[in-house]
Amino acid sequence: MQPFEGIRVLDLTHVLAGPFCTSQLANLGAEVIKIESHTHPDMTRDDGGSQTLNEDQMGTFFLSQSAGKKSLTLDLASKDGIAIFELLVKTSDVVVQNYSGDKLEKLGISFEKLSKINSKIIYCSMTGFGKTGPKANHPAYDVVIQAYSGIMAANGWSNEDPPLRVGPPMVDYGTGAQAAFAISSALFQRERTGTGQEIDVAMADAALMLMSSGVTETLATGVSPKRFGNSHPELPYYSAYKSS
Repeated sequence: MQPFEGIRVLDLTHVLAGPFCTSQLANLGAEVIKIESHTHPDMTRDDGGSQTLNEDQMGTFFLSQSAGKKSLTLDLASKDGIAIFELLVKTSDVVVQNYSGDKLEKLGISFEKLSKINSKIIYCSMTGFGKTGPKANHPAYDVVIQAYSGIMAANGWSNEDPPLRVGPPMVDYGTGAQAAFAISSALFQRERTGTGQEIDVAMADAALMLMSSGVTETLATGVSPKRFGNSHPELPYYSAYKSS
C-alpha cells in the first residue's frame, strides 16, 4: 500500500511548479485529477523538443510531471462547471492551484467556500509572492523569482560578470517540492484534528529556502555572496577541477 492511497487531489495547476507538486502526490499513490480549461489547457502541452509530441499536446515539459494523473476538462467560468467541481470537492481531500492573484477566488473557488462544502478539504495555493503583501497579484515565472530573490546575483563566474540564470527551473521544482511537503504535513495534521486547512506557498519563499546558508550568511555579515563559478573561495574540496 502506498502512503497516499485513497487520497483524492483536484489539480488546478499549470506550467511547472504546480504540476510538479501534484506529481509527487501521485507518485505516493494519490488519485490526482488534473482539471484544465477546454479552451486554454496547460501551456506545457505543446512545449518541448519533440515536434510530434507537441502537436499531440503531449510535450515533454507536460509529460515530465503528468504520469499517473487522470484528466478532466471543465469550464470553471460557467455555473455548470462550478457545480461539477463542487461535487468533486465533496469526495476529495486536497485542492491545489497556482493561478496568479485571486483569479480563482473571483470564480468562487476559495478555501472559505470549499471548506463549507467539505470541512476536511486542504486547499494549497502556489503563487509567485504569496497571497498577501504588495506583490500578491504579481504573476511570476521561475526566471523572475531567480532574479528577484538573488539566486542570479549569486550565480556566475565573478562579480564583474552579469548575473547568471540557473539552467534548470530550480525555483519551480523547489516550490513544487515544498508545496508537496506542506500538503503532506497538512494531511498528517488532519488525522489529529479532523479538519482541513489553507496553505499559502510562495515561489519567492521557496527560492530563499533553496539558498538558506547564503541568506543566513548575508544576514549575519551584511555582505552579499560573491560569484565564484566552479572554484569555491574557502572550501577547496567543494571546487571543480580538470582531471585526466
